[in-house]
Amino acid sequence: MSERWREDALCRQTDPNLFHPAPGCSPAPAKRTCMACPVRPECLDYALDTRQHWGVWGGLDQNELRRLNRARRAQAA
Repeated sequence: MSERWREDALCRQTDPNLFHPAPGCSPAPAKRTCMACPVRPECLDYALDTRQHWGVWGGLDQNELRRLNRARRAQAA
C-alpha cells in the first residue's frame, strides 16, 4: 500500500499531539482538520487497513475507528 498520500495530509502542518488527545480531551480540533484535508479518505482507509486503535485518523476518533473496524470484520465473516 502506497503512503504517498501522507505528503499532502494537513496533519503534517499541525501539532501531532492534536491527533492523540489526552484522556478527557476533545478530539474535535483534530476532526476539524481532517474534514478539511484533501487525503481524508486515504487516511481513513489506511487506518482501517492497519487497524489503528488510537488517535484520530481520517476524521474518526478512536472509538469510531474501533466500531468501524468491528463492523468490517463482522461483514467479512
